[in-house]
Formats: sequence, C-alpha cells, structure tokens
Amino acid sequence: MRDVCIVGGGVAGLAASIFTSRAGLETLVVDGGESILERNASLENYPGFPDGIDARRYLQLTREQARNAGATFELGRVIGVEPIDESDLEAGFVLETEAGEPLEARRVIAASWADSDYLVPLDVGRKQRGNKYFVSVDEGGRTAVDGVYAAGRIADEPHQAIIAAGHGAKVGFAVVYDSDVNFYYDWVVPEGYFTGRGREVPPGCEEIADEERRARDQRARETMLEALAEPLDERPTMHPSVDRD
Repeated sequence: MRDVCIVGGGVAGLAASIFTSRAGLETLVVDGGESILERNASLENYPGFPDGIDARRYLQLTREQARNAGATFELGRVIGVEPIDESDLEAGFVLETEAGEPLEARRVIAASWADSDYLVPLDVGRKQRGNKYFVSVDEGGRTAVDGVYAAGRIADEPHQAIIAAGHGAKVGFAVVYDSDVNFYYDWVVPEGYFTGRGREVPPGCEEIADEERRARDQRARETMLEALAEPLDERPTMHPSVDRD
C-alpha cells in the first residue's frame, strides 16, 4: 500500500507530490492525461519568469521535479474511492480506475479539475456551483473524511497556476504533518547554519558545504539551459466546446 495517492497531474497535484515525496512518503500521481494549464497560451504571471514561460514546458519541468523527488506516475482516470475498512479509516482507501488494478493508499489527495464524481462514495462535503462540484476543505486542504484531502481548483481555489501550486504545496505539507514521518521544514541551508550553533540538523533539513552548493547550482543551470535551448513544439489545447474545424 502506498502512503499517498494523488488524483490529478496538474500543478496542484505535482506541487503536493514534491512535498510528500521529499518527506519520504511513497507517492503515486494518477494523471488523467491533460492539465487544464495546457490550455494556457503563455504563462506570464508566475514569479521567477520575467518574460513568461510556455505552460507546457513549465508542466514538463514540474513533473521532472516530482520524479526527481521520488514520485511515481500512472496514466489513467480514477472513477471511485472507498475506505478499505469503513470502521477504521486509518486502514486507508482503495481507488478504482477505468483500467487496471485497484490502487490502495493510506491517504488520498484529490487534485483533479473539475471532476469530483469519484469522491461521491465518501462524504467529503461536495458543494455545487453551476455545473461544477467543489470540495469543502479546511486551511490545510483536509476534507470531512480523515485521510482525504483536496488541492487546487477542486478545493475552490482560483485558476491561476501560482495559486494552485501554492495550495498544492500547502496540502502536501499538511499530509506530511499528519503522517508519522519525522519531518521539519524541507530546508537546505549552508554548512554550519545549525551545527555552528551547537544544534543538530533538524529532520527534513540538510546542511551543505559551499562546494556542494555550487555543484547543485551547476546542475540546476544545466537542466534549465537544456530545457530552454529549443522552442517547444507543442501547441496549447483548446476548450472542448470550441469547434476548430
């Protein structure tokens, strides 16, 4: 049984997976195949990209980051989630997919948009607005069902990618906090930051020497230079209601 199953491979689900994976939780992202962000012609309000970035390239880089953190991916669509033992939600949940074997996880993060029908078997607190069903959550993305969380647009957060990413990260952190892992802040600091004050390095933190800092910076720059070396030969997808014939 996996520690975490995230339903949705968009920016909210990916951000959550980075935090849960880095904390050592075995994390599976079930990706329906298309993030709504892929309809974006140019992502121009995301901090860190002064002239914007192709939204599809941004998604590729974020997925690579999630994989580097340890997350695994499965292409498919979840159509139902039920507790393994209704008398003991800590036993986890079973997720039914359109194809393939059922998946089991101790915790579930719903990060799909705009589909929440698969959550109907659980009384998570869905709310309807127009033809969309959102999920009521607390400030950490926790639903009315212990062990089930919601992140991003399905949790009634705004569409903007930076908000979805931030909320996904917050929900991922809540999952880590609610788990049994020995975790702190996920913070990489200069050598001596803690030990130089006679403190042990807290769980989830890492002290690195200047040589290692430079090596990591070199790898990071090489990754970005390679990713941005050539134009991405992918066009945005269109809203399904638009006739492109």
